[in-house]
Amino acid sequence: MVFYELLNIFFLIFHSLLIVFNLLGWIWKRTRRWNLATLLATAFSWTVLGIWYGFGYCPCTHWHWLVRRKLGYTRMSHSYIQFLIQEFTGYEVAAGLVDAVTAGCFVLALCISIYVNLRDWRTSA
Repeated sequence: MVFYELLNIFFLIFHSLLIVFNLLGWIWKRTRRWNLATLLATAFSWTVLGIWYGFGYCPCTHWHWLVRRKLGYTRMSHSYIQFLIQEFTGYEVAAGLVDAVTAGCFVLALCISIYVNLRDWRTSA
């Protein structure tokens, strides 16, 4: 069980940091290319892998839920963002609202990342 407890903590930290990086990694010039890569990987997961696993599929969420089931958790949130909100605030926010805000923030971060990466590429050429 200790192994699964450590995995649970790992996924909580890693996945949360990945989300923050997706949203803000475009700010720093040194991380912009990696940010665009992680955003595109996320888009691929949500859409292409989503064809088989359901739109919005995320391997990190899937693996984290498997770990939490091993630990005896039976109630899993609709999405990872919904899970974070519930875990840290205690509030249960409607899945549709969480999905809409998540998608909006993702699209905004992706557009900004594409813009700053193209701008950087143009100015370096």
